[in-house]
Amino acid sequence: MFRNLAPVLTVLAVLVVIWYGAAIVMNAPWAQDRAAKQGKTLGFSELVANTMSQERPRLPPPHQVGQELWKTTVEKKVTSKRSLVFHGWITLSATFWGFLLGTTLGLLMAVGIVYFRTLEMSLMPWAIVSQTIPIVALAPMIIVLLAALGIEERGVAKAIISAYLCYFPVLVGMVKGLRSPAAMQLDLLKTYSASGFEIFWKLRLPSSVPYLFTSLKVGIAAALVGTIVGELPTGAIRGLGARILIGDQFGNPIMIWSALFAAAILAGALVTIVGLLQKLALRKMGMAE
Repeated sequence: MFRNLAPVLTVLAVLVVIWYGAAIVMNAPWAQDRAAKQGKTLGFSELVANTMSQERPRLPPPHQVGQELWKTTVEKKVTSKRSLVFHGWITLSATFWGFLLGTTLGLLMAVGIVYFRTLEMSLMPWAIVSQTIPIVALAPMIIVLLAALGIEERGVAKAIISAYLCYFPVLVGMVKGLRSPAAMQLDLLKTYSASGFEIFWKLRLPSSVPYLFTSLKVGIAAALVGTIVGELPTGAIRGLGARILIGDQFGNPIMIWSALFAAAILAGALVTIVGLLQKLALRKMGMAE
């Protein structure tokens, strides 16, 4: 086990060292300017200590981000508007509905593309083109369109934006998975007079399960990103995206970085859950990973 963790911990240690070094370099000018105004000259140790404890640093060092995460998760009530658990739940709720919508759309489109040549030639190019549109530019358009339709609920807009980023990985993965059975396998079922539905249910769908879960891991992370991006232009006051926006408006980098790390932790947890479901499903089906 340690042999597997060693490379990960080594890379993590290197990143932390680089992060601390960058924090010293980026936060040093402010400390030096402040000392110069007071007629002081900071030694190296004093300069480093100052860059590690600034209230509004350009780049917060890791321990400041960790302290902020601890304060806004463990020390705050989950119902507090300053709790990242509270804001994370708001983001997670919209992510869930967006993920559900995007996964359903991706699955239906994949089945249609595999079984109907016309849909493949018409839908697939548009699906690919849709992913070239920056979501930051598309999100305000979705919000304005929903407002014109009389839908003012911000959660709906966030779920749609989340689904927009989520459906494409599921679509591509399922198309690949549904087409993964070999021609000999398909011919064998046809010799048994299997119907199209039976071929789908007994061969194509089981063969696509590994591809499905792989795409779901990408999709759930993309759905979370879509939700956070959707919270930025909506003027939301709740959610991790709103927390990032408020931190930017008040010039509080520590708040921004703690929200970013909370989002990263949430994404890691979601991907891990999908991975566990994958292991259970493959084990139940008797398929080796």
